[in-house]
This record gives sequence, structure tokens and C-alpha cells, in this order.
Amino acid sequence: MKALAWGFILWAGIALSDAAVAQTTATGGPTSSPSGAKVYFVDLKDGAVIGPKTTIHFGLHGMGIAPAGSVKANSGHHHLLIDTDLPPLDQPIPNDENHLHFGAGQTEAELTLTPGPHKLQLLLGDANHIPHSPPVMSDPVHITVVDAQPAPAQTAAASGARHPSPPGAKVYFVSPTDRSYVPLTFTVRFGLNGMGVAPAGVEKANSGHHHLLVDAALPALDQPIPSDENHLHFGAGQTEATITLPRGKHTLQLLLGDANHVPHAPPIYSAPITIYVGMPPPRARIRHHWRGARM
Repeated sequence: MKALAWGFILWAGIALSDAAVAQTTATGGPTSSPSGAKVYFVDLKDGAVIGPKTTIHFGLHGMGIAPAGSVKANSGHHHLLIDTDLPPLDQPIPNDENHLHFGAGQTEAELTLTPGPHKLQLLLGDANHIPHSPPVMSDPVHITVVDAQPAPAQTAAASGARHPSPPGAKVYFVSPTDRSYVPLTFTVRFGLNGMGVAPAGVEKANSGHHHLLVDAALPALDQPIPSDENHLHFGAGQTEATITLPRGKHTLQLLLGDANHVPHAPPIYSAPITIYVGMPPPRARIRHHWRGARM
């Protein structure tokens, strides 16, 4: 009987300990993050081999970028952790050579690292550099830095060339449609005809990956597409995304990018659409007004 009781106590202690760890991991500071928010490396994969000086791009899905000190709902700024574990998630992120801050709202950085293995991880911080609740962090990636970038790593972007697109290729919105009324958080589905979808960094003929332009004009079509709150990258090959936008009228447009995030030649982009976020359709507004007048 005593052995059974001690066994139960031990099991309960382990369960409570696991619950405490899970709670600590999931709890950040006072600023909340929306469901589904995600931060990731746009062009850096686990196991990558890079040169001693390399530009990396940060991706953010489901939230916007805002500089440090700027209090704005569902936003934050990037921090890059180098060769270190996660800091306490309910305190300001340290600022040192292992915790790089991008408080101006940068979405890319040129890294200079010593040759050898390194670990990188992204962690979003709020206006006060404190992780959100729940914290928004990437998976860590393990890379190897070499003295010089291997010759095969030369890309079409580096040589100034653009990937060709086949005749008749087309990208379009499956949903929502033009002039739709959608909730504050909604799903966008991307359609592609005449080409295939391939993740960023994958060199494959007649393929590319999606970029969603939010309230933005087309960028320079012979340069890498920016990565910020108005230019959302889907470098993992996603064909849909759940996004959150402020209430009001917005424009959306799709633009396909090649392995290096550069539009093809000729570029593949959709017609822009207009959506109304968090607003009732006109008929609902009229009916509501009529009922109110009748009462």
C-alpha cells in the first residue's frame, strides 16, 4: 500500500513538473499575440552552409512589424539569438552579441560569423523587447559557416539573371473574391496555373512561391521582394494563409517569386482585389438601420 502511495506521489510530482514547464514555455510578457502567429527564416534552412558574411531575411505571419517603443496591437520586432538558448520569456530580451535586436523594424540582417557550426533562432519582442504571450519564436536552425561560399551556391539573383516563366502562367485568389466582406481574421487561398509551387531556395524550372502584398503597390520586379508587414512571404510553399488585418478597407495582390524571392520574367502577379475587413455588408447595415428606425 505504501509503495502504491509513493508511486502515485511520484507520478503526480512528474505531472505537475511537466505542466509547470509547459506553462513556463507558453507564457511570455503582458502583450498578447494572435492565434497562429509565426516567425521564421525566409531563406535559411536547418543544416545550411553559408559564407562568413551572409544576408538573412526574417519572415512574420499573422502579425505586423512595429519598431521598438511603438505600442501597436498584434505587432512586434525581431530579435536574433546566436549560439544561445531562449532567455526568460517574461522579461526584456538581453541585448548583446548573442541577442541581436532589430528595433528599427528591420526584416533582414547581414551576419558576419566565425567559421564553424552555429545555432540561430528568431524571437519576436513587443514595444519593450519582451516576448509576447504566447511567445512567437522560430524553430532553431543549425548552420555551418565556411571561409568562402561554395561555388554551387551562386544563384540566379547573384548573377543578375531572372528565372523565366512559361507562357500562360497565372496566379490568382481562390478566396476571398474582389469586394468581399471578411472578419478581422480570415483565410486567403492562393491559386496557380501553368507553374508549380516550390519552397524558397529550391531551384526548379517553372516554379516559384507565393508572396502576398497587403495595401502595397508592386515592388521593383527585378529585385528580391521585400519582407515586411506589407509583403508577406510564403517561402515554405504554402498555398493558403490565415491573416489578421485592422478593420477597414484593404487591397491584396499576389506576386510569385523564384527561389531567391525575385519575380520571374515576365512577372507572375494577380490583379489586385479590394476587401472590407471587420465590416458588415451593406445589406446588413441597411437592415439594422431599418429595424432600429422601426423600434
